[in-house]
Amino acid sequence: MDIDETLTGWGGQMITLRRDEHTGATFVVAIHSTARGPAAGGTRAMHYDSTAEAVDDATRLAEVMTMKMAAADLPMGGGKSVIALPAARHDIDEHTWHHLLAVHAENLRLLRGSYWTGPDVGTGSADMDIMHAASGFAFGRTEAAGGPGSSAPVTAHGVHVALTAGAARAGIGDLRDHRVAVQGLGAVGMDVVDRLIKDGAEVIATDVDRERCDRASTLGARIVAPDDIMTVESEVFVPCATGGVIDPAVADRIATRVVAGAANNVLSDPGAADVLNSRGIVFAPDFIANSGGAMHLVGREVLGWSPDEVSRHVESIATTLDEVFTLSDRDHISTETAARRIAGNRLNQEADDA
Repeated sequence: MDIDETLTGWGGQMITLRRDEHTGATFVVAIHSTARGPAAGGTRAMHYDSTAEAVDDATRLAEVMTMKMAAADLPMGGGKSVIALPAARHDIDEHTWHHLLAVHAENLRLLRGSYWTGPDVGTGSADMDIMHAASGFAFGRTEAAGGPGSSAPVTAHGVHVALTAGAARAGIGDLRDHRVAVQGLGAVGMDVVDRLIKDGAEVIATDVDRERCDRASTLGARIVAPDDIMTVESEVFVPCATGGVIDPAVADRIATRVVAGAANNVLSDPGAADVLNSRGIVFAPDFIANSGGAMHLVGREVLGWSPDEVSRHVESIATTLDEVFTLSDRDHISTETAARRIAGNRLNQEADDA
């Protein structure tokens, strides 16, 4: 993977790199668009094999955030930051971690509000408390620190709305007694499992973390090995772990009728969306399905929405998906292409109005 190749054709506004000599960590901040407002996107903290891989992750996720904000009609642009750790997150001691948060807070101050961050893989609300106190440019603080708390439950709500809309689109209807496969049992995935069990669905789930699997099992899910989840026959597949799990080859053989989940960039490339479309598999684009978290953070902390107002906007994900499905049918394009066209039209409108 090459940084020049990543940046060619990306179309974003700017990217910053910073190396921390004290820890060996590399910070990447990618700002894709500020057409609708300051760029916003979570801070992902994890180990990468190379700086180029970290840059690629940040740029791809920043672009998705632009689409997510536009599709959700939120007044923010798209950005993403990555802390490329020198080791796995669980191997970073607290002293080092607090140093890294202080450095990243300085990054936010240097960007002077053109980029706001929030929780993502490897970071949480308590970390946002620290960075907001040091910079003023962090979403998702704990309630004790004056924030709205974790966005995970609201993200899960949105994913549930999306998979339900996808099931209706596929003619499945009520999920009771239908098989749903959930990949990834973090805070969002576990919440989705709980909601599906309450729906009466037959849930098959997996995660690389054994304790999470045990917890899901107590909720009523049947656990399978991580490598087996992609071959399970299901009515709905819900990817809530890492992105890129469905490439064209997987799309050609996956045994499901609906794909809707919380993972960002669940498709490895646009060709996978075309394959799903050709097979009649309903795909709810991830940047719409998982937009509940953005609605929670931006709605509560920028727009002053109440929790009930956030919930009503999350329910509107179904309406947005209806637009996507209608456009997909009308123009004979994949739902991924349709969703990007809708988001792009909103971005273009912002540019015309500017």
